[in-house]
Amino acid sequence: MGDSRKNASYYFAMNQAGLAPMEELMEIGRKQKSMSFGIPCEREEGENRIPLTPQGVELLAANGHEIVIESGAGNAANYYDHDFSEAGAKIVNNHEEPFRCDVVLKVAPPDEEERLLLSPNQLLISLLYLANQKREVMQQLMHKKINALAYELLKDESDCYPVVRSMSEIEGYTSILIASEYLSNSKEGKGVLLGGITGISPAEVVVIGAGTAGEFAVRAALGLGCQVKVFDNSYRNLRELERNVGQRLFTSVLHPHVLSKALRSADAVIGSIRYFDPQSGFLISDEQVSGMKPGSIIVDLNMGNGGCLEAASGSDSDNNPVTIHHGVIHYRVHNIASRVARTSSIALSNIFAPVLLRLALAGGINQLIKQDAGVSHGLYLYKGILTSYKVGEKLKLPSKDIGLLMAAF
Repeated sequence: MGDSRKNASYYFAMNQAGLAPMEELMEIGRKQKSMSFGIPCEREEGENRIPLTPQGVELLAANGHEIVIESGAGNAANYYDHDFSEAGAKIVNNHEEPFRCDVVLKVAPPDEEERLLLSPNQLLISLLYLANQKREVMQQLMHKKINALAYELLKDESDCYPVVRSMSEIEGYTSILIASEYLSNSKEGKGVLLGGITGISPAEVVVIGAGTAGEFAVRAALGLGCQVKVFDNSYRNLRELERNVGQRLFTSVLHPHVLSKALRSADAVIGSIRYFDPQSGFLISDEQVSGMKPGSIIVDLNMGNGGCLEAASGSDSDNNPVTIHHGVIHYRVHNIASRVARTSSIALSNIFAPVLLRLALAGGINQLIKQDAGVSHGLYLYKGILTSYKVGEKLKLPSKDIGLLMAAF
């Protein structure tokens, strides 16, 4: 009798009749799917970032997942094969093997050869670069019947865009360092110190756009002692920027006459308006550029969305990022954050390692988009069906609501 009591899966509970045997409820754990994540080398010119650092790899490997990394994928960010292998990654010597994984992690969008390597139901996570995206490329991805998540469209629990914000912070700081570099004699600039010292008038910096990139450009310029002027089409954005930096600044809405006057005396101009309506007149006109001081510089942070200059006179290549137009230096590169690739890679890894863990815990993308509205917002292809209205509108392709699709599948 004693042995049977020990082996019985019952416990006693009190009810109206007194003690009564009840079936014991055994705890059932959540099913976690073991997944494989592939990281190929980036082929895009000037792209030095990698989406996962060794610390991110270690976190995923400790949870039972396989990470396949092409040899040399992290070299440009000063992360090497032995760093990743020690963290638990499998290092491979061919470009195709990472594309056989459940999830393909890239920074730049896949090129034509890479798109052919994708398989139905795979999940591709990369930048989208919607302004430069082509209709036929999207149609090819749709034909492959893959799932695709865009960095720029991903939201977090506070309804913000974490990748956009993080990269914008980095680009804002970096833009001032770039301007300082090209104003110095080391780059055959006019030899101006971007800052201020006793007895010498401080350099003038004009920041167009009071968003995240603009705010961090302002912080960096103020830290150097520059005189800063900020323009935006939103009074609210200007007020929030002043509150965030903790001091009064010269701020103005985008009146062409006021902006032109500021540009004429500027040593450096940071174009940081990222999402805009071309009809609102946010572009810096060719006439305004011609009125600027010879040897001054424009750093365009809006290249990922087409640029902020009326005349496309600059470059979009890291190998030759600079042209001179009307005597003004134009620095136009769409991935400025790649100049500080290690910092940018850490930022990306900090965002995506937790997302990938949630993806595996949910059992795949089908379940995760039901549980996570932020990831659902970032998904622009589901089983080859376009689910982003913004992407569909830009490329003139039909799109469907992800909620309705999930009800169908």
